[in-house]
Amino acid sequence: MIPERLVLATANRGKIVELGDLVADWGPVAVTALDAFPGVCCPEETGESYEENAVAKAIAAVKGTGLPALGDDSGLEVEVLGGAPGLRSARWAGASATDADRIAKLLEALRAVAVPARGARFRCVVALAWPDGGVVTAAGECAGMVAQAPRGTGGFGYDPVFIATELGRTFGEASADEKRHLSHRARAVRALGRRLATLHAGAGPC
Repeated sequence: MIPERLVLATANRGKIVELGDLVADWGPVAVTALDAFPGVCCPEETGESYEENAVAKAIAAVKGTGLPALGDDSGLEVEVLGGAPGLRSARWAGASATDADRIAKLLEALRAVAVPARGARFRCVVALAWPDGGVVTAAGECAGMVAQAPRGTGGFGYDPVFIATELGRTFGEASADEKRHLSHRARAVRALGRRLATLHAGAGPC
């Protein structure tokens, strides 16, 4: 079932905006950011999969707030780099790196790679954890390729260099509406909403 209220298990401002907007499609859900609960923070991303990290974040937020919590983990997987940066997308250029630093490292790694060989995909897993211990997950992905230089000023993370196949432009050039329909995170949240809607009211998320 769809929760009446939930907390977003992330401190990433870009994700807070996107997730809040996407969850609104589920119906009248009151969404609260994690920073509304001083002292509650997300665990480090030490899992071996996107799902492990998303679940760990959601469970930590539930324990700290007592509310249903939505966690997510995502990454950019570049074929010629063997799937890197992948799970380490946020930390690939170092713990204190900026989005610009991460993009610069990616473009340098692909400097000698021709555009046709720059195939990539964004992947995301979202997890909704409940105070009773139940957890529901869903995944989404978006295929594309890495541009040769940043394009556009929208989005965050690797968005300015990810050309979505279905869009033909980078997520940095996409409108908010285009991204909310095509992105890996949008697809994961929609899939999760469909799963939650099928759960019998009162039966719990197990």
